[in-house]
Amino acid sequence: MRVSRGPVACAALMLLSTAAALRSEPIRLSRSGAPKLRASAGAAHANATFCSKEEAFAWAKKDHRRLLHVVYRVGDIDRTIKFYTECLGMKLLRKRDIPEEKYTNAFLGYGREDAHFVVELTYNYGVDKYDIGAGFGHFGIATDDVAKTVEIIRAKGGKVTREYGTVKGGKTVTAFIEDPDGYKFEILDRPGTREPLCQVMLRVGDLDRAISFYEKAYGMELLRKQDNPRNKYTVALMGYGPEDRNAVVELTYKYGVAKYDKGNAYGQIAIGTDNVYKTAEVVKLSGGQVVREPGPLPGIGTKITSVLDPDGWKTVLPCSHHASSIIAHRAETQICLCGMQVFVDNIDFAKELGSHAHH
Repeated sequence: MRVSRGPVACAALMLLSTAAALRSEPIRLSRSGAPKLRASAGAAHANATFCSKEEAFAWAKKDHRRLLHVVYRVGDIDRTIKFYTECLGMKLLRKRDIPEEKYTNAFLGYGREDAHFVVELTYNYGVDKYDIGAGFGHFGIATDDVAKTVEIIRAKGGKVTREYGTVKGGKTVTAFIEDPDGYKFEILDRPGTREPLCQVMLRVGDLDRAISFYEKAYGMELLRKQDNPRNKYTVALMGYGPEDRNAVVELTYKYGVAKYDKGNAYGQIAIGTDNVYKTAEVVKLSGGQVVREPGPLPGIGTKITSVLDPDGWKTVLPCSHHASSIIAHRAETQICLCGMQVFVDNIDFAKELGSHAHH
C-alpha cells in the first residue's frame, strides 16, 4: 500500500522547503463576460480555470481518481513488515532505503500498486515511537473468514482488542486487532472482495461539512451514512465506487466532539488525478487548504499537490511513490503535517511504476 513518508501534525506549511508558494490571483472575466475563477499562477499556467464553482465540482466528479496508498510512520519497519506479511497476509511489494534523507520506506498490499490500494510504511532513522493521536481511527481489511484470520493473528503473537462477532445492532461480523505500533485494524467479513485493504477511518468534528467537502473537492460519492444514537456516533463512507470493490474513507463523528489530536504517526492518503492544477483549484474553491501548490517535484518531475480538508486531514495527489516519500520525510523535518491528502498525476504515476518495474 502506498504511504507517504512523514505527514504528522496539521499545519498550513508547504511540504518542500524548496518549493515556493504561488500567489493567488483575483477573479478574472472571460471573453464571454463570465467570471473566471483562478486559484493560482500555477493553475493558470496549466489552464486550470473554471467559469463557476459548479463547473469545478462537476470536473472533480469526472476526473479519473482512485485511492493509491495510505502513508504512516512506524518505529521498526522490519518488525511491521513481518507482522503484515505473516499475520495479515500482505505481500511486500517494494522496499527502499534512502540514507541521504535518513529514512526507509516499504510498500505492502494485496495486489499490484497500479490496481490496488496499498500501504506505504515510513521509518525515520532513530525514531522508534510515534503518537497515533485520537483523530485516526483504524484501517479495514476484508477477509473470507474473520475467525480464522483472528486466530492466525493471535497464534503469531498479535494483539486482539475485540473478539470477532456481530456489530451491535447489525449483522456484520468483525474483529479488531492492533499492529506492533498500535495502529488498529478492523477485520471485516467480506468474502470474495477484490480490494482486501478496504478502508481508512478518520474522525471529524462536523460530519455534514466533511461530506460536502469530500464530494465537491475530492469528487467522492457518499456511499453510505449510518447514525448510531445508542453509541453516540455517526459514520459516512466516502469513495470512488462501491465499497465491496473499492477502498473507501470512513468518516466518523462522535456526538459533541468537534476537534481531535492527530498525533504525529498517521500521514496521508494519496489519490490519483488527471490534473493536479485543476484539483488544487477545486480544493480552494471548496474551502480547503493547499499546503503544497501543484507542480513538478524538483529533480523528479512528478506533479503533485498536497491539501488539507476542513478537519486538517491531509491528502496528497502525487505522481510517484518516490515523490510522496520525499514529501512526507521533509515535512517531518520542518513541521508535522498530519492527515494531509496528496493528489498525484496519473500519467506521472504510471511512468514511475513502469520505471520501478524495469529495475
